[in-house]
Amino acid sequence: MHRVLIQHGTIVTATDKFEADVYIEDEQVQAIGKNLSYDADEVIDAKGCYLFPGGIDPHTHMDLPFMGTFSSDDFETGTLAGLHGGTTTIIDFAIQTQGKSLQSALDEWHQKADGKAVGDYAFHMGVTDFNDNTRQEIKDVVEKHGVTSFKTFMAYKGAFMIDDRQMLGLMDEAGKYGGIVTAHAENGDMIDELTAKHKAQGNLAPKYHALSHPEIAEAEASGRFIDLAYKGNHPCYIVHMTCEGALNRVREATKRNQTVHVETCIQYLLLDDSLYDKPGFEGSKWVFSPPLRKPKDQEALWSGIDQNLVHTVGTDHCPFCMDQKRMGENDFSKIPNGAPGVEHRMELLYSEGVEKGRISLNKFVELTATAPAKIFGMFPKKGTIAVGSDADIVIFDPKKEHTISAKTHHHRCDYSAYEGWQVKGKVRSVFLRGHLVIDDGKALVEKGFGQYIARKPYHQELSESPKQLVNI
Repeated sequence: MHRVLIQHGTIVTATDKFEADVYIEDEQVQAIGKNLSYDADEVIDAKGCYLFPGGIDPHTHMDLPFMGTFSSDDFETGTLAGLHGGTTTIIDFAIQTQGKSLQSALDEWHQKADGKAVGDYAFHMGVTDFNDNTRQEIKDVVEKHGVTSFKTFMAYKGAFMIDDRQMLGLMDEAGKYGGIVTAHAENGDMIDELTAKHKAQGNLAPKYHALSHPEIAEAEASGRFIDLAYKGNHPCYIVHMTCEGALNRVREATKRNQTVHVETCIQYLLLDDSLYDKPGFEGSKWVFSPPLRKPKDQEALWSGIDQNLVHTVGTDHCPFCMDQKRMGENDFSKIPNGAPGVEHRMELLYSEGVEKGRISLNKFVELTATAPAKIFGMFPKKGTIAVGSDADIVIFDPKKEHTISAKTHHHRCDYSAYEGWQVKGKVRSVFLRGHLVIDDGKALVEKGFGQYIARKPYHQELSESPKQLVNI
């Protein structure tokens, strides 16, 4: 039995903020209150620091086979980088190979993650070939494996993309068992046509990736996905939303009382498409899909958070080193899509969001932990600090300033998407299931410590509440 007492911190949840001690035993929070007295193995003084729930990144791609290579972080290095930045749980994507079963994808991703992940992890199921055989697997995927979210792609024809009829079938089948369908919402045919046009004209630099993925392609696909979900009265979730046009489609859906969950990513809140104009091949560092947008889209996304139209902030962490990026040095369409970010999501969002008055502390916790946990079937086990919850706790120093750099980050990637970014607020210590895993920048955890999280169905999750706090 491992017992920990964290004293004098300020606990922040999605709804509350108060000074209290936290007592941890058997990997769970056992008591919360002032001046707690327990015979603990470790006593931590968190005076002057916030205690946040461990972050949940709802969108990562570790060890992903893509465009002739693999993302450079595997489940060991990627989850460790996440821990350094306060993310204790990730939800990665077990992506079906067209022509193969969903079970084969789960088996493949468990092989990648089990015994390797340092932090806790769950899977979305990426459905790329919905047919009669796939339909029959959905029940077991949800009920036996605890995979309750199904990712679809409206782009990447020939590899991942499904059509509208398949989307409707998947929504109907997943809905029977409390599954929720998510979408990469871009019009694949429009993107393919624009890509071919630019290449034919000899426009091969990285910026033409962005120009081949215009805002209208995302807005159209977002609206179509929302309409398909509305037809069957299904909740839905749009991943990595980037732009005002797509967000306006969500606004329209609220007028008919439709449930649409929206995720954006930290890069879309902070970076814009001027980075594609950097000289030479430098712009390839930010080649991902959808691409970076205009400053007006950043403003729209921050407003969307404030208006409760945007519910989660992930990373779409999918890093490739520069020698991998150079596969597309003479052809933007061959640049592997993705960038590193899982380590910096929470610190950047605090610095640029809370410190600059764009969001409250409670909203910060909601975006980074509580909403992902609720939407994806992990709450109240994850996503909050409450009696009975997993003791995933981040001790966060709001005053400490630091600079992001590839020289000091823990991603297995030779560049940073935020090189030189000045940040106020830093993770001091991280507990995962009550075990101190990061302390003042030092990792105290070994490969394989992470556990697989089987999740509850969507409709069950949103109705649950954590236990009441005690000893306040």
